[in-house]
Amino acid sequence: MIGYLRGLLLSKKPNLIVVDVRGVGYEVHIPLTSFYELPNEGSEVVLKIHTHVREDALILYGFNTQREKDLFLRLISISGIGPKLAITILSGAKVEELAQAVADENVPRLTLIPGVGRKTAERVVLELKGHITPFLLPEHAAKSAQANKTDGLQDDIVSALVNLGYPKVGAERALLNVISAGECDRTFENLLKHTLRRLAG
Repeated sequence: MIGYLRGLLLSKKPNLIVVDVRGVGYEVHIPLTSFYELPNEGSEVVLKIHTHVREDALILYGFNTQREKDLFLRLISISGIGPKLAITILSGAKVEELAQAVADENVPRLTLIPGVGRKTAERVVLELKGHITPFLLPEHAAKSAQANKTDGLQDDIVSALVNLGYPKVGAERALLNVISAGECDRTFENLLKHTLRRLAG
């Protein structure tokens, strides 16, 4: 598998470039974000490559940065999203902007990308939200990590309440009321105890 290319940039178009590596011209599909960073034709170019193998073809996808490639790989791991759509999504914004939209569950922002409908955008948010922190700007990463930790704590408490026989919807509502009221420190024990008091009336 080809994972890296260094050569002369023979030609470039917004979605396809040709790289000459020792006399062999490789066609490489790229997102617009990588296209904007390319040097002039005839200059040396270095790209991170993903080799996509199909029964009838071997297709190369190229990226200026490892972060772009890593997010591309995350996207194509989602059911219903192939390499072509993943390149389209990456062309819609910088990696950090896409990551922020996922972290914020900003589905409308993702649907602004041509070819991305609401269902696809919702699937991207659902599948990537727990894995998006490495792609965020440093100042947003800590906030996202804390949010994921809080979400996990809430899920654990609701699960415990359901196991005790309480309906899930009621447990979620009571927990959110406790959190909104700021009744206690946000530890598992305190939140569980105060939520049980609310459920008991």
